[in-house]
Amino acid sequence: MAPTTQHAAGRPAPFGRVLTAMVTPFTADGALDLDAAQRLATHLVDNGNDGLVVSGTTGESPTTSDAEKESLLRAVLEAVGDRATIVAGAGTNDTRHAVEMTQQAEKAGAHGILTVTPYYNKPPQEGLLAHFRAVADATSLPVMLYDIPGRTGTPIATETLVQLADHERIQGVKDAKGDLSGITEVLARTNLAFYSGSDENNLALLAMGATGIVSVVSHVASPEYAAMLRAIDEGDLATARDLDRKLVPAFKAIMTRTQGAIMAKAALELTGVLSTRSVRPPLVPANEEQIGQLSADLQESGLIR
Repeated sequence: MAPTTQHAAGRPAPFGRVLTAMVTPFTADGALDLDAAQRLATHLVDNGNDGLVVSGTTGESPTTSDAEKESLLRAVLEAVGDRATIVAGAGTNDTRHAVEMTQQAEKAGAHGILTVTPYYNKPPQEGLLAHFRAVADATSLPVMLYDIPGRTGTPIATETLVQLADHERIQGVKDAKGDLSGITEVLARTNLAFYSGSDENNLALLAMGATGIVSVVSHVASPEYAAMLRAIDEGDLATARDLDRKLVPAFKAIMTRTQGAIMAKAALELTGVLSTRSVRPPLVPANEEQIGQLSADLQESGLIR
């Protein structure tokens, strides 16, 4: 496991600084491809990641079994677990199941846990407090909360985050809510490590004092994001802005034209990192028109020639 670090502002970085929300490779017939997962994990770490999230949403966690999640986690740990912090997605909308998944991930050797707000059943804030505390109580690992109301239907309120920060194992937040004033308040009142979970907000959150990023675009832009963090740490906002603007076409290509996992896999196939862009239903692979636009956009960002 990579050592726990701090960034220039002095806040802890318990999960690393540059993390990719890693896709889960499948074979052409939809089977889990562990060899490809190990090659991908190695590629990402070699190119600037000091952390990976496995079995998050971009990892198509809704359509992989608990057994597949464990196999994937063990494979990634075997490949890069001595060089990067490996965070296991272990969130569901059933507290008992989330606890079981968390314990399974810890037993398999995960370095940290990502747990998402329970989705669809829309619990009240009191329910979120109980849910996240139950997950954190069930493990000795550091826990990152995932706040993404666009998918879950329920935001984690600022005051709820402040209360959850009192739990010694709740150490970070992956933010895909984008409430900048709320983030500022939480940063002021707690020692939680904030990670940008939306690539369009990476620069803004880092400039505010976020610890790092959990990115999808970093599948093809890890060196650029690592350079952005270095620039922020050095107070070189002009360079950070230039890097952020350079990646706008790549962000649009991967995150706005269809679902992110679909286009991330297409980008990895286009760049030769994966041999197939297979996804599991209800997702569908990128079509040739989308691939053509993706290629043009990645060229515009300077990520391929």
